[in-house]
Amino acid sequence: MKIKGIALLLSGFCILVFIMQLVFPSTTGLILLDQNSFSQPWRFLTAIFAHGGAGHLLYNIFALALFGSILEYNIGSRKFALIFFVTGIVANIIAVNFYPSSLGASGAIFGVIGAIVVLRPSLVVWAFGLPMPMFVAGILWAAGDIIGIFVPSNVGNIAHLAGMAIGLLFGAVYRNWRYQTRSPTRAYINENHIRDWENRYLS
Repeated sequence: MKIKGIALLLSGFCILVFIMQLVFPSTTGLILLDQNSFSQPWRFLTAIFAHGGAGHLLYNIFALALFGSILEYNIGSRKFALIFFVTGIVANIIAVNFYPSSLGASGAIFGVIGAIVVLRPSLVVWAFGLPMPMFVAGILWAAGDIIGIFVPSNVGNIAHLAGMAIGLLFGAVYRNWRYQTRSPTRAYINENHIRDWENRYLS
């Protein structure tokens, strides 16, 4: 049985986790990414679904629902889920070395964006108040995060860049795989028509 709409399901799960954070405030301290993550490795996963506020949540679930659905439509639900979870976890493994604590799906979302940049570079998206090709938007987002590393803020720029880098690699792998496994176009010829033609003109 194939499951579809994983991107929307993950967005909904983020909302459920945020509600839990509001109802039970101690939940955040148990699932966010911090120095305890090395002895409590589940945090590398759970931190993906925790968010620091309503604005943070809305921004992320909008991006996840939009770009996640685009990627899922292009490569399938299983491959999309693999990219989301692997890029999110790897981004967190890298981020924990630079930030005292962090949370959010941004690393995984940037992984999804990175994969789309490779697989659908000409896809027109609305970014920075303008319509532009996906690869241009990706460059601008990456440039913004590179600059952000040197500007103190609450944004996990390194996690974003790590997620996008892994996403680009996934995109390259899937793009190459699709190219190599694409079968040449074959004409279908009905055998009954051939035999009928032989009987009619060659007998």
